[in-house]
Amino acid sequence: MPAGTLYRGREGMWSWVAHRVTGVLIFFFLFVHVLDTALVRVSPEDYDNVVATYKTPLVACLEYGLVAAILFHALNGLRVIAVDFWSKGPRYQKQMLWTVVGVWVVLMLGAIYPVLGHAYRELFGS
Repeated sequence: MPAGTLYRGREGMWSWVAHRVTGVLIFFFLFVHVLDTALVRVSPEDYDNVVATYKTPLVACLEYGLVAAILFHALNGLRVIAVDFWSKGPRYQKQMLWTVVGVWVVLMLGAIYPVLGHAYRELFGS
């Protein structure tokens, strides 16, 4: 890489990218959520049909993705706050990122059954 290049493909850059991507995904979810909730005032029957589609295994996987995005965005946001407001934050930002990733993985493993359990039961009838 040439000297002075701002982005070097290191952990800080990728956490920056992931933070922005998860933020945009969460925004689009909220936008769709407001629209589908507003549908109840326009046509309660159509609202019921939309809500019925949300009970599919595919949407359960999307819900798991939403939980992943929100959780990573929140944990990484706390890391960004620590980097910005703690005098030693920039020195330890790499270690804090790997801590965030570790905590995120553990919590996502714990979220598998609560989020995907109903989809599993629907697919396999258990």
